[in-house]
Amino acid sequence: MIRLWLYFVLTIILIGLSSLIIACSSSNPLTESVPNQEVIKKAIVLQLTQNFQHLSDHLNTTLPQIKINQIQVKQLELVLITQLSTYHLQGTYDLKLMFPRQTKNKQNNQFDIYIQRQIEGKTWRLLRREYNTTQWKSYLVI
Repeated sequence: MIRLWLYFVLTIILIGLSSLIIACSSSNPLTESVPNQEVIKKAIVLQLTQNFQHLSDHLNTTLPQIKINQIQVKQLELVLITQLSTYHLQGTYDLKLMFPRQTKNKQNNQFDIYIQRQIEGKTWRLLRREYNTTQWKSYLVI
């Protein structure tokens, strides 16, 4: 009887430890390698710079200096683009544009970006859909 009781207790302990080990070791791919604030900030600035560059070329003006802060990610979604995991992030940020003769501040600007960690895990890229196509262009963020 004591032997049966000991076997039962040891089995319960082993099941509990096994469950604990499995629960602690399982990874969540959505949050495992999520881009940090620095990567998100650089990606937003890169996207803004590209947009302002295009506008600046057409208007024949100088590019403003861009500073952003107060980034708030409101939605995070993991999608597959070009067979790699990609983070689709949406949220808001505060913008400061510094022109040669004036500074403009704008709060609660919305962003909608796609950021992809490369296979080797060392670099992040901003993905942008090409105009009027289903193709994606990739730009080095960090």
